Amino acid sequence: MNNHEQILKVEGLNVYYGTTHAVQNVSFDVRRGEIFGLLGPNGAGKTSTLSAIEGLLNYHSGSISVAGNNNKEKPLHAKAALGVQLQSTSFQPELTILEILQLYAGIYGLSLSKEQLMNKLQDIKLADAANKKFGQLSGGQQQRVSLVIATIHNPQLVLLDEPTTGLDPQSRRQLWERIENIREKGHGVLLTTHSMEEAQSVCDRIGIIDHGRVIEVNTPEALIEKHRDEPEVIRVSRKGRITLEDVFIALTGTDIRS
Repeated sequence: MNNHEQILKVEGLNVYYGTTHAVQNVSFDVRRGEIFGLLGPNGAGKTSTLSAIEGLLNYHSGSISVAGNNNKEKPLHAKAALGVQLQSTSFQPELTILEILQLYAGIYGLSLSKEQLMNKLQDIKLADAANKKFGQLSGGQQQRVSLVIATIHNPQLVLLDEPTTGLDPQSRRQLWERIENIREKGHGVLLTTHSMEEAQSVCDRIGIIDHGRVIEVNTPEALIEKHRDEPEVIRVSRKGRITLEDVFIALTGTDIRS
């Protein structure tokens, strides 16, 4: 397996909303067997970038390839190689968890037996909840089910939009382990999060985006080491130990974004 193979390649991406240049010449890649974090304040261009990658947004210029498939030239191939877990996902409320898995397996054209689907629920310790409706699950349980559905077709790239928002520490750590398992199977993971602790803990590399532009791309450790002695980083540091959050705040500013 080539761990440097690019599962996602974004080059020179530009997105406009009327005269607003929301995404400006954004370029980055996600490699096989890598968790890549895309970090930025609200309104920085993350959602527009993700929407363009998912094929939900027409971008003005640039190119996006998923598993070697340009998502404008081969949109079906690109989407087939992509699994998406959104921050908040609502499934058919009248269906049980098992029925929802059966439904999405069918949507992806998979012939999975009930036993195979139950094994997937067993893997996330929810086999006993197979006949519960989605709304009856806790937030952590819902996120586990959503992640199974996002990966049920074994996609080469998994896109996770703030997957641990609102979870307690135990549920968050469990989800981190499942995300790391996806990486270990050789998939690429593109993760957005507002948690700098999460980014520093699970991401192999991160890209910081602000005002529609990618400011930096590097490992969390390299970013901290590069900026740790800068006066602005030292100024915003609260306890003397420089963290990724200190670097992020110094690079993107202290103003609260709407």
